[in-house]
Amino acid sequence: MKRFALVLTLACVVGALATPAAHAEPKLGLESIGASIGMVSPENLGSTFGLGAFAHLGTIMPDLALETRIDFWSKSENSFGFETSVSDITLGARVKYMFTLEGTPIRPFAGGGLGLHFLHTEATIPPFFGGPALSTSGSDTRLGLDLGGGFTAPVSPRSDLVGEAWYGVVSDFSQLALRVRFTYLVAASR
Repeated sequence: MKRFALVLTLACVVGALATPAAHAEPKLGLESIGASIGMVSPENLGSTFGLGAFAHLGTIMPDLALETRIDFWSKSENSFGFETSVSDITLGARVKYMFTLEGTPIRPFAGGGLGLHFLHTEATIPPFFGGPALSTSGSDTRLGLDLGGGFTAPVSPRSDLVGEAWYGVVSDFSQLALRVRFTYLVAASR
């Protein structure tokens, strides 16, 4: 809960900083695409490996970037013949405020967004006393709120490396994700 409060405070500060530039012209269009890899720690489950893809869609106003994303993680456990599995495919959009630091090309950011989480759970109970094994599964779609931040650093004229941390608030499946992203710039100039 402390992580959530910290991220929420950071998002409010970013919103307050972005307010004066609210009347600037948007510059929307596909600017970059990329892939991510990282660790996801869903609430009440152990950490697991996550993959993702994203598209940077330009700026709504100066320094306020828009991106869409798709992420996936899955966690399975087997204990005394009992098997459980949970997976999450997320489709979402985020807005990130990009800070400018003097004398360095590294740009920190903070932001927030919404995600549609397609959750799938499965459980198998081993056979007891000669009876059959029992299996059950279920799927659910939930809306989540993302809050987080990170930094972007250029690696070459057409690619960036991004390090980020996001906390997704999702009913019964809130999750902390630490990711590294590789971005390919579609536009020829920065």
